[in-house]
Amino acid sequence: MSPKVLPIAEERLLALTREHGTPLFVYDAATIRARVAKLRPRFDVVRYAMKANSNLALLALVRAEGCAIDAVSAGEVERALAAGFTPGEIVFTSDVFDRAGLACVARRGVRVNLGSLDMLEQYAALGVAREVTLRVNPGFGAGHSSGVTTGGEHSKHGIWHAELDSALSRARAAGLEVTGLHVHIGSGARLEALVAAARALRQLAPRVGRSLAVISTGGGLPIPYRPGEPRLDLAPLADALRSVQRELERVLDHPLSLELEPGRYLVAESGVLVTEVRATKRQGALDYVLVDAGFHNLPRPLLYGAYHEISVLGRADGAPLLPQIVAGPLCESADVFTQDANGRLEPRALPRLAPGDLVCIHDAGAYAASMASNYNGQPFAAEVLIDGGTERVIRRRQELAELWRDELR
Repeated sequence: MSPKVLPIAEERLLALTREHGTPLFVYDAATIRARVAKLRPRFDVVRYAMKANSNLALLALVRAEGCAIDAVSAGEVERALAAGFTPGEIVFTSDVFDRAGLACVARRGVRVNLGSLDMLEQYAALGVAREVTLRVNPGFGAGHSSGVTTGGEHSKHGIWHAELDSALSRARAAGLEVTGLHVHIGSGARLEALVAAARALRQLAPRVGRSLAVISTGGGLPIPYRPGEPRLDLAPLADALRSVQRELERVLDHPLSLELEPGRYLVAESGVLVTEVRATKRQGALDYVLVDAGFHNLPRPLLYGAYHEISVLGRADGAPLLPQIVAGPLCESADVFTQDANGRLEPRALPRLAPGDLVCIHDAGAYAASMASNYNGQPFAAEVLIDGGTERVIRRRQELAELWRDELR
């Protein structure tokens, strides 16, 4: 099976690493633009789920490509505004209003997508706007892991489908008008599940009535993390959603806007995480490679047992491949990039590695830097954006003294 192709030339990654050190995130702007271009002709609004990667430079990039924003907190709303988005381009999606979120919605006037009944009266009390979107849990979910399955009774997300009529009644009583309906079943869902969500939307939407103006099945579009995995065929998904849109427009007798909220689909494949081998060791029958990146940079393997392809930079092809476990520097046994969903170690076939070698972790553009932490006193990694022949630092490496800058003693 052919290895995955890097979005950035190996020679360029090596040069960037010499200049900026490791761990280092590198993103390719052309890859992001290509993903947006695949979606924009098929949907009325492409709303970037910025939780995937909220770097200001990447937000500005997707804005320039015509995307709107899905934000999930006051911090994300303010960050999107700082990147140049207007309040009208942002939707605040949540299952709860914390006090900061409610204050932000009141101050900024962004649209809201409400996932819990109690939010209706809380929002109405602000007196800022009447129109709301409801996020409905259709009773089933799908995702690449139970941790990112956002439908069904084991998920906290959305208003339960059987309570939609109650939600509509409470909205009317509070002086609100439901103009949007949103169904999102999970992240990394397969095509069949995404089409099923579209069918659920078709069944639920007529209950909202003629006030409905926007429909969305959220995001969750998968990408091929493993070599040889098929890429999602967008055509049948777009066809199914457009069919639902046309049917509902006939039933409701007015046009509707069809939205999609991709996150990982736009940015995951654009990014890599380059890390340096600092030690190797043999523990019984297992060979370990210890690198200077860990779950403080990329937590997906720890959280979900997620697979990320691993390449070795600067090594000639043809070297014998040996099973090795790639792990980070943190004082947790779970700080391993090569493990399954149950935490079992999965050695990866790689050339024999030694201190000083550079390892490249693929598909690190989503849910990596945006989920990073300072655990074990580790500073945030530097981030570089490549755009054609130019490259620039879009996040400098954090200085050690900044780790405790905001603390008081």
